[in-house]
Amino acid sequence: MKRIYVNEDWCLGCRLCEYYCAFAATDQKDMARALKGRKIIPNINIEEKDGISFAVNCRHCEEPLCKKACITGAISIADGVITIEKEKCVSCYTCILSCPYGAVSPSESGAVQKCELCENSPACVNGCPNGAIIFSEKEAAV
Repeated sequence: MKRIYVNEDWCLGCRLCEYYCAFAATDQKDMARALKGRKIIPNINIEEKDGISFAVNCRHCEEPLCKKACITGAISIADGVITIEKEKCVSCYTCILSCPYGAVSPSESGAVQKCELCENSPACVNGCPNGAIIFSEKEAAV
């Protein structure tokens, strides 16, 4: 299964992936208008430590702890992609607490959110100006 990988050597820490991710969640055609004046809550987050930038995003684990922790069954797996049914989420945040990668977060609506791979065309990958983020099978990943 394809997953998102980040080459920390190439990541500039520009955070454009965060903006493309947040923009992908809107139904608008113009990023500036869609995000102007909004606090963005992307499904990928850039962290920086000791001059190294790296992305925190869902790893789409084979046996996800977030799914096991979900008390309502709002988290499911289909074709290796972990998704959240926002209508079922009661915002108990046990999935946030159980994710070892910190990839699940609260959304503006109160339900939780995480990367769901943008229907196999991740906006963060397409928007990365340096090619630091790739969508690939594990064997081919950088």
